[in-house]
Amino acid sequence: MVIDLLLVAGASNGVVLAFRELSVLELTAVCINLTLLLVFLFIVSARFVAVCCGRTRLWKDNLVGSAVDIRQNGVADGEEVRNIVIGKRYKASALCCFYVLLVYVFVLGYDGIGLIREGARGESGNSAWTVLLLPAALSLAWFVLSFSVLYCKYKAAEKCPLLLRVWWIASFIICLCMLCADGKGFLEEGSDQLDSHVLANIIVTPAFAFLCFVAAGGATGIQVSSNSGLQEPLLLEEEAGCLKVTPYSEAGLFSLISLSWLDPLLSIGAKRPLELKDIPLLAPKDRSKANYKILNSSWEKLKAENPQKPPSLAWAILKSFWKEAWRNAIFAGLNTLVSYVGPYMISYFVDYLCGKESYPNEGYVLAGILFAAKLVETITTRQWYLGVDIMGMHVRSALTAMVYRKGLRLSSSARQNHTSGEIVNYMAVDVQRVGDFAWYLHDIWMLPLQIILALAILYKNVGIASLATLIATVVSIIATVPVARIQESYQDKLMAAKDDRMRKTSECLRNMRILKSQAWEDRYRLILEEMRTVEFKYLRKALYSQAFITFIFWSSPIFVSAITFGMCILLGGQLTAGSVLSALATFRILQEPLRNFPDLVSMMAQTKVSLDRISGFLQEEELPEDAITTLPRGISNVAIEIKNGDFCWDQSLPTSTLSNMHIKVEKGMRVAVCGVVGSGKSSFLSCILGEIPKISGEVRICGSAAYVPQSAWIQSGNIEENILFGSSMDKAKYKSVIHACSLKKDLELFSHGDQTIIGDRGINLSGGQKQRVQLARALYQDADIYLLDDPFSAVDAHTGSELFKEYILTALAAKTVVFVTHQVEFLPAADLILVMKEGQIIQAGIYDELLQAGTDFNTLVEAHHEAIEAMDFCNLVSEESDENDNLKSLVTVEMPNSASITGLAKEVQEGVSSSEQKAIKEKKKAKRSRKKQLVQDEERERGRVSMKVYLSYMTAAYKGLLIPLIILAQTMFQVLQIASSWWMAWANPQTVGDEPKTGSMMLIGVYMALAFGSSWFIFIRAVLVATFGLAAAQKLFLKMLRTVFRAPMSFFDSTPSGRILNRVSIDQSVVDLDIPFRLGGFAATTIQLLGIIGVMTQVTWEVLLLVIPMAIACVWMQKYYMASSRELVRIVSIQKSPIIHLFAESIAGAATIRGFGQEKRFMKRNLYLLDCFARPFFCSVAAIEWLCLRMELLSTFVFSFCVVLLVSLPAGSIDPSMAGLAVTYGLNMNNRLSRWILSFCKLENKIISIERIHQYCHIPSEAPAVIEDSRPPSSWPENGTIQLIDLKIRYKESLPVVLHGVSCIFPGGKKIGIVGRTGSGKSTMIQALFRLIEPEGGRIIIDNIDISTIGLHDLRNRLSIIPQDPTLFEGTIRDNLDPLAEHPDQDIWQALDKSQLGDVVRQKEQKLDTPVLENGDNWSVGQRQLVSLGRALLKQARILVLDEATASVDSATDNLIQKIIRSEFKDCTVCTIAHRIPTVIDSDMVLVLSDGRVAEYDTPARLLEDKSSMFLKLVSEYSSRSSGVPDF
Repeated sequence: MVIDLLLVAGASNGVVLAFRELSVLELTAVCINLTLLLVFLFIVSARFVAVCCGRTRLWKDNLVGSAVDIRQNGVADGEEVRNIVIGKRYKASALCCFYVLLVYVFVLGYDGIGLIREGARGESGNSAWTVLLLPAALSLAWFVLSFSVLYCKYKAAEKCPLLLRVWWIASFIICLCMLCADGKGFLEEGSDQLDSHVLANIIVTPAFAFLCFVAAGGATGIQVSSNSGLQEPLLLEEEAGCLKVTPYSEAGLFSLISLSWLDPLLSIGAKRPLELKDIPLLAPKDRSKANYKILNSSWEKLKAENPQKPPSLAWAILKSFWKEAWRNAIFAGLNTLVSYVGPYMISYFVDYLCGKESYPNEGYVLAGILFAAKLVETITTRQWYLGVDIMGMHVRSALTAMVYRKGLRLSSSARQNHTSGEIVNYMAVDVQRVGDFAWYLHDIWMLPLQIILALAILYKNVGIASLATLIATVVSIIATVPVARIQESYQDKLMAAKDDRMRKTSECLRNMRILKSQAWEDRYRLILEEMRTVEFKYLRKALYSQAFITFIFWSSPIFVSAITFGMCILLGGQLTAGSVLSALATFRILQEPLRNFPDLVSMMAQTKVSLDRISGFLQEEELPEDAITTLPRGISNVAIEIKNGDFCWDQSLPTSTLSNMHIKVEKGMRVAVCGVVGSGKSSFLSCILGEIPKISGEVRICGSAAYVPQSAWIQSGNIEENILFGSSMDKAKYKSVIHACSLKKDLELFSHGDQTIIGDRGINLSGGQKQRVQLARALYQDADIYLLDDPFSAVDAHTGSELFKEYILTALAAKTVVFVTHQVEFLPAADLILVMKEGQIIQAGIYDELLQAGTDFNTLVEAHHEAIEAMDFCNLVSEESDENDNLKSLVTVEMPNSASITGLAKEVQEGVSSSEQKAIKEKKKAKRSRKKQLVQDEERERGRVSMKVYLSYMTAAYKGLLIPLIILAQTMFQVLQIASSWWMAWANPQTVGDEPKTGSMMLIGVYMALAFGSSWFIFIRAVLVATFGLAAAQKLFLKMLRTVFRAPMSFFDSTPSGRILNRVSIDQSVVDLDIPFRLGGFAATTIQLLGIIGVMTQVTWEVLLLVIPMAIACVWMQKYYMASSRELVRIVSIQKSPIIHLFAESIAGAATIRGFGQEKRFMKRNLYLLDCFARPFFCSVAAIEWLCLRMELLSTFVFSFCVVLLVSLPAGSIDPSMAGLAVTYGLNMNNRLSRWILSFCKLENKIISIERIHQYCHIPSEAPAVIEDSRPPSSWPENGTIQLIDLKIRYKESLPVVLHGVSCIFPGGKKIGIVGRTGSGKSTMIQALFRLIEPEGGRIIIDNIDISTIGLHDLRNRLSIIPQDPTLFEGTIRDNLDPLAEHPDQDIWQALDKSQLGDVVRQKEQKLDTPVLENGDNWSVGQRQLVSLGRALLKQARILVLDEATASVDSATDNLIQKIIRSEFKDCTVCTIAHRIPTVIDSDMVLVLSDGRVAEYDTPARLLEDKSSMFLKLVSEYSSRSSGVPDF
């Protein structure tokens, strides 16, 4: 008992003595903090009890019946919506609290480890534990304080709680007192006074001072504002995501460093797949418009400074974005400096482990310095990389906008130098490459800095031998120069080959309908495959040269280190484990810039090529702004005036396109322009628009102009958008325009009305509908001058008459109209007729005057009358005089005094208000049912990239056999690398004076064998990766190309060409050049990371305790990140297509856009699409940095733990050399970990390109080209009889039926005329005949063979077509007539002579090799149609289809063509679709279609005898139009 009492007394006495060891201030701090903690716990407990009591009382009150009050309060509370704004003061307070907590936890850990070490050595006394008392109490207190601050945010408290404020002020006062005491002690005792508590006190003082300041004010920095329900914005949820600007623009310092501003977006992405509307808008300074203005301004200034010298685009970019470049340079420089701290400190670290301690706690100081350096390195790396990405984004946006603007302004001669495919490549590839160079910009100056720093560290470790390092490094760098030149030449050739392939691909996609109709798709696919073979040849050279460069530069650090160590040994220097490990760590850091140097040189070469290409394009000639003089509306009565005008499309030619132009058109005049094919009619309109280069003379117009081109240009979008063309909606005006353009009935036929989405190039509209949409677009603009290029050629007789009456005579009565036409019947209504021949106006006057004058005009009119006389129905018409009067009344109208659009609008106004509500409902309904449209939004996969995609790629080459070999080569490299480092650390003495474990020659010999052996494995890996990548890329490309070319026509109708081009250009480039190296890089970093962890755990197995949780955390974060990143990358890919599509569309319609003066609107649209692309791109790159930052911070803590562990272990318990080796590898750990995660994420992001190509490798195919078991006889069809049996057609399952059960027989060898109103299904029937659309029901039988049972090529090769839209391919006249090279030149010349083009081609210098430009732009539309006729003459098929084949030629040429067809195809079945009645009147049979049904089918004579016949009505309309024109 006594003994027990003595023990208790002794223990309590020990505690008292222990407490006495604490200073009074420390004891005071402990007591105050614990007291305040107890008060806090008491308050929390009291509140909890009060809440519980309150709930009980509330429950009782509820029973009594006061629930009504509660409900009322609930409603009142619910009406208020609180807006909470978290200010910078609150964020700083929270940051300070957590900072102080972190410091005290660190001190607690440090003191705890110190205590363990002392215990291990047996040095600690009974009272040693008191050292933990202060940091433990403070850690606990600040844990409570930190979470109290977070609770303020949760409760949205605007004032700090009183206890919190008292606690902060008390802490600051204690801190100041301690500082004074410590300062006094330092002065008396010197540095012996310094310990962890003193340092912690100094570090936390600024945070305490700030918190005391906040406590004095009392405000938390949280602002709460209440809004009643009435103030809530309407439609709060609708498109809310699109309305908010990215938090990045206003993020605080902590948010910017930690990238936590991205958290809200990532949390949405983790819950569900992201959509574009979830992604916030860019800050105004990051938007395309701002960056375009800056770059364009710099470019224009450079051009103005020295007009003789070509400006430097690179200098313009640097001048525009130098601030961003400078900011990134600061981060890059700081990052480089701190990255060398580790290698510098390693020798000191090994010395310390060997027992050389320079000052107390040196090990922990070294650990702290290493930790701080890695922390700064991590933060600066992420800020640098994000800054580089943002700068690249700015450069890309600005350059793309400049290229787009230039494309809209190109002159005709400059346009011929750059095809649309090339211009798309400038945007898709070259601009991308220039933007990517931002990554390499700082490497130019950082490489010398890194070499200097490395040499300084090496000089410290190996002395004068570091000079050998410098020489070896310089040699390594110089060796790359010739390789870089080779790379540049390959890149040039690769880009040129890619341009050619893209140009041809673009052309094939545009004209896929004609390729399939003529069964030429295989021939053109082979041409593309040949072009790809040329491209592949340079791709192979580029990739294998890249493999060689990889070998050189992975070997160069090994070469440099071997030279350095060898020289040191030769000079008699003493190598130690510390100096060797420091040198090896330095070489490892130097390895990165040396390894990146070939990329730098290669990128500089590629970027120079791209800059030169873009710069050359931007300096091309633009349309001169002074080509025409535009006067404001109302200044002059002369609307158009041309004086002494000479114009020429190609100024290198000796003759002008237009010459001796003298014309004056007064305001309100109607001017008709006529002449034979190729006489210069369209060029005449172009000279008024300023499109054709002016050699001499003057063109002046007064007011605004609207232009309707001959080849319809329709934008993707709905019909309403095409008509409004950027103008605001005016219901009355819109209705009047629809009425004037005879579009009302067509819109009723469409299930979505004017909300119908138009396919690529207006694919789901008939030729006539396209033309009338164009006319409506022009009319809605309410211009002063209307220039119409043959607007009535594509419409039927009735619609033509209606259009002429309602459009030109009524709607444009007060306007100046210049219209080109081949319809002679419209000429009498013109105030002035211009007759053109060979580029000159040979006659000008009114109808009667020109008729009396004779000559060329007379020839045109006589040809027209011949055609009318051929229709022997005049007697019939005269007998039915009453009916004729009625018919005439259809096309005769009183001329109104002022019939402008606004005048028409007033007439329609009355009917609008009543039906306006209905129209709005209809429009909403149409928008809701968009899913049934022909063109859908681009599809994208959702969720994780399927393993099938990875496997399809990995097995694409050699069935995946190369993958294990690549992994084996990389593993061998890593094993030999570690072995070489281990050898140098083990074999050298640990300190100066110790004996080495082996001889010098043995030492360096083994090292070189291991090191160079590893570099050979890298060479093998690089070659295998290149071989694998090439084979896989080629296989995927060919599979996609063949699948796309075998796709049914419906795929091309519903898929904008931009989507396909995106895959064959951008996605294919990624597969060619990026993915194989990404895959190899991922394998390399995985194996390197495993190697680093292996080395560290070999030395200190305790690291595994942190590595395993870190790995789990990494995997979790990676999954959390990938959920958003994957969708962001997919959205980025999808947002690229509209930019390319708009670009291609705008280039095609540049003349129309300029004609309407709409360049600014299209420029704005382009900038908007660029921002839609930049938004997900910006978030995507920020998300990568978000992930890498967290990963690197984790690995930094693991590394620091390892270092602290090594320092804390008792001396002698571990080999210092091995510990140094672990630190050497650990220095690289955070870099490798982030590289590993980054390479995996980038691989998954890039693999989306394969996913997208994979989609297009599995498009459902059309029927087989040849069915071997069911081939028709070689002589089929002998007779040419066509039977249609109950034929039903629809374009898509969700779209309405177009042909409703059509049944008829076309007898063999007969001429069949097919007529009907626009949109009645004529062209659809022809498509069914060629099986471009497969029937939904019914059959087509040709000569007793059901065409659905034979191969498509067997069918299409036996049919011939002259299509509605004449198509020429880039190449020569010979290629266009005979692409399959089946006919001799003699046959080709005969075909040209018969199609009236022989003389034209003979006049050309190169005859049959005369070039044809893209789209046949150097040939008139009429001439293109004649080339199509030549193709048919050459093919000589038994069945010929003419789909509006003569719509674009004059009457005389039409008559001639009809005679040729009659003589050359007299034994053939000829199906003719025509709007000109003379073209079909002499047919053996006439089929009249109406709304997709057979209305009539008989001989023309019998149909004309039937008084109720629709054909009679069509004929009468045409006749009335032709003979009754003077009545207009």
